[in-house]
Amino acid sequence: MIIEQFINEKVIQISAYINAVIERTIHYTELDRFVSDTMEEWTLLQVVHETPNSAKERVFWHVIHLLCLHGAQALIHNLFLKAEITTCVDFINGIGSYPIDCVGWRPLP
Repeated sequence: MIIEQFINEKVIQISAYINAVIERTIHYTELDRFVSDTMEEWTLLQVVHETPNSAKERVFWHVIHLLCLHGAQALIHNLFLKAEITTCVDFINGIGSYPIDCVGWRPLP
């Protein structure tokens, strides 16, 4: 699987998970599990270059890092984080602007 294909698939999935957590249709632990699974799948790609190729990918990794740092439960309780992640999700879905202060880097193997 190429990196762009991986990111495009994961962008669709993470958007659905985030929206479901915000709407409280799934438990936040499902999103945490998705993030862990995504990181595990990423290591299987054996990517050696750390610089993301596109703005969409940078925003995707920014969201992943935010969720790793704060946990999905923070989407329910931290309005600032919720707003930042919602802005990112809007961008990766093609309906918003590039988020301010977005620093998303590919994780190294």
